[in-house]
This record gives sequence, C-alpha cells and structure tokens, in this order.
Amino acid sequence: MTDRELPAEVRARLEEILRPVDDDLAARYPGDRPTGQPAHTVYVSAADTDFDTPASWGERAGEIAEAARDVVIELASGDVVVADLARKRLQDNPVEDLRIDLEDGYGWRDDAVEDADARRAGAILAGWTQMRPHAPRSAGIRAKGLGDRERRRGLRTLELVLDSAGGVPDGFVFTVPKLRDVRQVDAVNVLCEAFERAHGLAEGMLRFELQIEIPQAVLGPDGRATLAGAIHRGMPRLTGLHYGTYDYSAACGIVSAQQSLAHPVADHAKAVMQAATAQTGVWISDGSTQVIPVGTPDQIQSALRRHHALVLRSVERGFYQGWDMHPGHLVTRWLAVIGFFRSAMPTAARRLESYFDRRSGDVVDEPATALSLASVLQRGTAAGAFTADEVTEIAPSCTAQRLAALRAGGGALPS
Repeated sequence: MTDRELPAEVRARLEEILRPVDDDLAARYPGDRPTGQPAHTVYVSAADTDFDTPASWGERAGEIAEAARDVVIELASGDVVVADLARKRLQDNPVEDLRIDLEDGYGWRDDAVEDADARRAGAILAGWTQMRPHAPRSAGIRAKGLGDRERRRGLRTLELVLDSAGGVPDGFVFTVPKLRDVRQVDAVNVLCEAFERAHGLAEGMLRFELQIEIPQAVLGPDGRATLAGAIHRGMPRLTGLHYGTYDYSAACGIVSAQQSLAHPVADHAKAVMQAATAQTGVWISDGSTQVIPVGTPDQIQSALRRHHALVLRSVERGFYQGWDMHPGHLVTRWLAVIGFFRSAMPTAARRLESYFDRRSGDVVDEPATALSLASVLQRGTAAGAFTADEVTEIAPSCTAQRLAALRAGGGALPS
C-alpha cells in the first residue's frame, strides 16, 4: 500500500455507507420505462362510450380537419407532409389511450344506472383488446375517488368493471382522482392486492394513475411535496400522474376566465410533478382545455388554434402527454405532436450521429444529452412523425437497435 492509498478499513466503511444508498437509488429511480408513452389520453363519459368510440372520434376528427383545411395547413406551418401524416393518424389510429369516465365527466346517477354503465364499460374494455391496432393500445376507467362521500360508489364501480371485463384487460389502468394524502395511495395498493386475489391474478398486475387536481397533492400540511411521497409509495403499480386543470385552478382561487394549462399555478404544479417523477419511470400527463371546436367557422378555427398552441407549449416543456376531450382535439393534438418531432428530428439525428462517431461539431454532447436526442427519435417514430428509415437516411448510425442500446447504457458509448 502506498501512502496515498485509502486503508482497507476505510474502503470497507465507505462501502458500508454507500452500498445501501446505491440500492435505494436504483429502486426509487430506475429510469425511463422501455414502453412508449402515449401522446394523449382521451376522456369520454361512460354514458357516451361504445365499442366504436375510437373509430367514430377519428371519423369526426377527419371531418373537422377537412372542413378546416386552411387552418390545418396553417398549423402545420405550411408543411403538407405534416398535415398528411396527421390525417393518416386520424384514419389509422386516432386514439392511443382512453379513459371511460365515471367521475366528474359522468356525474352522480342512480346506483342502478351506474352499475349498468360500469358493466358495459368492462365489456367494452375487454372487446377493445381484440380490436387492436385500431383500438387504443391502453385504456381504463376513472371511477369516483377515495373521499368519504364517494369512495363506496367508486369501489363498487371498479369492481363491476373488472368483473364484466373478466379480469384485467391488456393495457388496463384506472385513474384515482383528487389525491390529497399519501395514505390514500396505501389504500389503493391494498385495493389492488384484494382485486388480484379475488380474480386469481398475478401480484402487481393492476396498475393505476393519480390525478393531481387538488393543491394538497402538491404541497402537504408538513411542507412536503405530497405527490413525491405518493410516487414512491405507489411504485411499481403507479404508472402516471395526470394534471387536472380546472379543479386545481379553482381550488387555488383562479377565476374561470383565467383557468388554463398555461396559467402560472398550472406551471408550478406541473414543474413539481416533473421534478418528482424524473427518473422514476412514472409518466406525466398535462391536463385539458374546455374550449372545443364547435359553433361558427370562426369559433372552430379559434378553438383549433388555441388547442394547437397549448399542445405545442406542453411538448416544448417536456410534457409529452395530455388530455383530449373532443374529437376536434385529435386534429390539433396530432398536428402539434407530429410537427414538433418532425422538425426536431434532423438536428437530433445529426448530433447523435456525431456522438456515436465520437466527432465534435459546433455542439459537444454528453451522455445525458445523447439520451435526450435519442428520445426525440424514439418518441417521434412512435408518434408517426417520421419512419426509422427517414432517420437512418440522415444518420446511418441511428438505428433502432443502436438507440435502444444507448438507452440501456444510460447514454454511455460502448468502449
């Protein structure tokens, strides 16, 4: 041993301190999930949902796009390819993720009515698994929450849905609204375990999301970020956080005319969500806009422009999923998502090619940035903004296999 080497007992003590830290960090922050995040979640009242809802929404969206052709081209920045790709998405696979809503968008109805709608929702969800790829690749329900007034009804609804579906349909997730306390997550975990036992399902098969629509979900009475604790108590069952625009804004005292995804209270809540979910594999979904493209041609065009701007604002800030509440929102959702990733792809591909080749250009990229560049290519391909072949035409090294290997290695290049 040289004079500068650490004694063996010091090294052992360091390992004793740091090994549990390594293990805790690996468990709590496993990194991004390998499956692709959906670009949106469509919410439809259980009273209005049927087997044909995804297709009928796509058809209606196509009609709106056709009637507003000039606005579609305008929002595509004059790029006919973007406009055509968005129209194709509306025809082939307009809805990626869908929640059959039995909460605020459904309201309070007689128990017999909600029972019937819950059973029908279960049958629809089971049926959609046989209709892919044209049905949503993931879908579920939003039942009533865990508060004293509504939890009996919410639990019964979830049970009836699963009974009618014959268990847990592939891609199923349920949304828990109005999180206020981390102990509610403990209750959801108990609920999931009970349903799995009752249906003879594998442990961990039921997955859920939390809706962040009450300020106490962001800042608790002890000064902590409630949702941060909720995430780690909910994982690995917890798959996402969904921002609730209007409940949250109203609870903060924002008047209705100013309630928006772009309001500062929304930005604060979502910034906390973004920091708390980073590297956990839990997805964030932005909220919705209540302005829908109906009415006169001018009103429709105004609503389309508004929604497009909000979606683009979200993806620019790293919120790659949001709620859609009307078929017309699909038009501007896909225009904004496809346009964003298609415009970002050439630069991302060239920079990643330089990174793979260990060449430095006008930008020196590090492993974390390489992961971000790869994310552009992977998310854009999944959204239909471009094909893998279009990427490799620009950057031959950026194959799907190479991107996957980069991701698996945390951005590090093989030696």
